Amino acid sequence: MESDLRSTAAIVEVPSASGVSWAAIAAGAVAGAALALLLIAFGAGLGLSAVSPWSDSGVSPTTFSIGTGIYLILVAVMSSAIGGYLAGRLRTKWVGIHSNEVFFRDSAHGFLAWAFATLISATALASTTAYLAGGAAVGIAGGSAQAVQSINPPQIYVDKLFRPAADMQNPAPAPAATNTDQAAASSNQAKSAEARAEILRLWTADFRNGEDLSADDRAYVARVVAAQTGMSQPDAQKRVDQVANDAKATADKARKGAAHLSFWLTAALLFGAFAASLAAVEGGALRDGTWNDRVLTPRTI
Repeated sequence: MESDLRSTAAIVEVPSASGVSWAAIAAGAVAGAALALLLIAFGAGLGLSAVSPWSDSGVSPTTFSIGTGIYLILVAVMSSAIGGYLAGRLRTKWVGIHSNEVFFRDSAHGFLAWAFATLISATALASTTAYLAGGAAVGIAGGSAQAVQSINPPQIYVDKLFRPAADMQNPAPAPAATNTDQAAASSNQAKSAEARAEILRLWTADFRNGEDLSADDRAYVARVVAAQTGMSQPDAQKRVDQVANDAKATADKARKGAAHLSFWLTAALLFGAFAASLAAVEGGALRDGTWNDRVLTPRTI
């Protein structure tokens, strides 16, 4: 009876050492994240993050989206493959483990290295990567990143609403203003600023959730625009409708662009995970291989 218990204990005994080499995973993840940052900076230098503002030159938005998506996939595959290879090559050698289990552990090490590198890129390197990816696009606008980010998009549409009418853009020279005229001009400027601020709040609230100006709000905005610009009520209503339609078209285009970018990022992540797992298997096979002089024979997979 005692011998049977000993044999049973020998059968269920498992190694106490962990099957995960976290040091190798961390090393591969850091190397992969650093290489991804380098390749993203290289892509920004090539102009993959810049779209020409002119219709007859430079990179079109469609080409920009496809080219950038393909480059993201290439970056993910190359950086993940290097990180996975290092994770498999630098891991601890397992003794007495079946080849199928070694294959699984190597692929798991590559996947974990990819996951770790993804977390690093999404946290510590997020601001740097975004700056490099968007730097060229900011440069074509002719200003610094801080100046561009400080612009509130609804303000642009409000400025379009309050543009002077055609007959008021080149007014006749006015006589010298008196103190009374200056006071009246100051009062008009204050009222105009209040009107702009009110329309800006109204515009932002209506378009916050991707909706549109209600019929009542459109009519009210048209009355304010007519009063501030000197336009007739029908012309003011036409301008409000045109600017609102432009805002909706721009929002729809931005949503479609964000959806396309999400698909490209998803594809890049999937290809990166696959490349990291395969590269880790290759690195593990070389790690367990044998050296004959200067020739390394990989372990049979």
